[in-house]
Amino acid sequence: MSGLCGWLGYRATNSDNCQLIEKMAEPIVRFDGSKVLTMTKTMAAMAIAADGDHAHSYQNNGVVAVLWGQVRYQGKPSRDFDRIGGIAKVLADGCQSKGGNIFVDLEGEFVFSMLNEDTGEAILAVDRMCTRSLSYQVSGNTLIFSSTADAIIKHPLANSEISPQSLFNYIYFHMVPSPDSIYKDQHRLLPGQYLTFKNGEVKVGFYWKVAFDKIKKRPFEELKLELRDLLRSSVREAAAGQAVGAFLSGGTDSSTIAGILGEVTGKPARTYSIGFEAEGYDEMEYARIAAKHFSTQHNEYYVTPDDVVAAIPQIAAISDQPFGNASAIPAFYCARMAKADGLTQILGGDGGDELFGGNERYAKQQLFVYYNHLPLVLRKRLLEPIAFGIAGSERIALMRKARSYIEQALTPMPARMESYNLLRRYGYETVFTQDFLATIDLERPSELLDETYRQVQSESMINNMLAFDFKITLADNDLPKVVKACELAGMNVGFPLISNEMVEFSTHLEPQLKLKGSKLRYFFKESLRGYLPDEILAKQKHGFGLPFGVWLQENKSLKALAADCLVDLKARKIVRADFIDQLLGQHLNEHAGYYGTMVWVLMMLEYWFKQRE
Repeated sequence: MSGLCGWLGYRATNSDNCQLIEKMAEPIVRFDGSKVLTMTKTMAAMAIAADGDHAHSYQNNGVVAVLWGQVRYQGKPSRDFDRIGGIAKVLADGCQSKGGNIFVDLEGEFVFSMLNEDTGEAILAVDRMCTRSLSYQVSGNTLIFSSTADAIIKHPLANSEISPQSLFNYIYFHMVPSPDSIYKDQHRLLPGQYLTFKNGEVKVGFYWKVAFDKIKKRPFEELKLELRDLLRSSVREAAAGQAVGAFLSGGTDSSTIAGILGEVTGKPARTYSIGFEAEGYDEMEYARIAAKHFSTQHNEYYVTPDDVVAAIPQIAAISDQPFGNASAIPAFYCARMAKADGLTQILGGDGGDELFGGNERYAKQQLFVYYNHLPLVLRKRLLEPIAFGIAGSERIALMRKARSYIEQALTPMPARMESYNLLRRYGYETVFTQDFLATIDLERPSELLDETYRQVQSESMINNMLAFDFKITLADNDLPKVVKACELAGMNVGFPLISNEMVEFSTHLEPQLKLKGSKLRYFFKESLRGYLPDEILAKQKHGFGLPFGVWLQENKSLKALAADCLVDLKARKIVRADFIDQLLGQHLNEHAGYYGTMVWVLMMLEYWFKQRE
């Protein structure tokens, strides 16, 4: 909750600097009202806002440094450094001697910045999983940065021009993938990355990258005991000093955290669940099973279409760039319940699928690997000629499936995962105006995916996909969704499953323990068998999915809101007017759930525009 902002290299009077940094800090605290600490120099300024022990600052002569987050350094909690000036001072001193290597020994969720006005140098960094983002922009010899883009564009040297490419990327991915930003000259740090700035020049590097080169075969029972110990220590660390509760969807991760939270606190965990009165979407049954099993103090709320109507403008306002994950709505109402109960922190189960192999596409992609393991002669001289060379085979259902399977198997990763991308299936020319497409590099989404996928090249496809999802699924999508929803509710959030220790543990597991045949999360589930209810272990993944498309047809207020938004979007000349008309008419009637996703993505884009105007 809250964050930081600042600049280096912009000269003004002390009075003007004070006014400017306070102005930049306004978007950071607009929803939670945290106390703001500002520090100004002649050519530098910083502000940090946070509750409790999340804010750390240091200044001495020309050096100012701030750290946002709950951290440990070399295994010691931040409070252990208070006697020597605080953790921010330790890091500032270390930056000047070790540079970015100082962050290797920093554990937990954090955003850090240090400015040295005397030398004209700066260093910025985010944690290994990029739990909170950090954006930056360079204008001449000035570096401007913040944990929210809304603060950066308040600086007089900042360029607030929107990037057409990022608008395209948003509609493609339903979010804007880092390192790009919605603004032309803004960029964001990647997970485990740091930035150095000197003489107007920016250099970025990684102090940490996920690696799978230390895989060890160990007895299952030994691994199981270590996992349970790590779960306890990670939850204990995330809950320390807080009035804490937990999201509870009834899935494996949230149920595990609910149970462990009760263990480490010595009292029933306070859990929060969201339900929907919509067939195929409500998971409350499983949340209740977990709550009963662990004897939690359980709280439920059923989100309605009217709740969605009320929350949409708020969700758009809290997002510093377009964001199209509809699950932010139920996450917000969950966090709001916890806030009303007087809690200060809620724990999320995000990351378990990406650490231990829980997404269905992992098993699906493994099926295509089997094809490429067949003898080349068999594939090229028999299977592919039969599938593609026999006239009329496309009319036979079994042959169509065979052709589709082979076509996908022959498509390299990660492009193969995009075969069902919603925008690709529509066709770019069908969705966008010609003038807008003329400004776009249509290959940029593929380049972003390739850049991410190639960063880690292990011998196992499942590990490559997990590393890919650390960035694309977690850092760019799921974590911002939960963080922003909780910020809107005025609630801190922690993610025990992506602690440094948990991530490190997962990288040492054998690949077949993550995906055993078609069994997802094999090791994690087997390790918790007997601890979690069997119904939880057997259920299919669902989460807090919002039945937006279904409700869009049934609720007049929601339908009117969406229609008004999309009509207004037509005037921006990004999306074709006839596509919008067809989407709201024919397509929604054909398949509300499928086409409702595109309505949501476009509606949230228009609402984001409205919030900044």
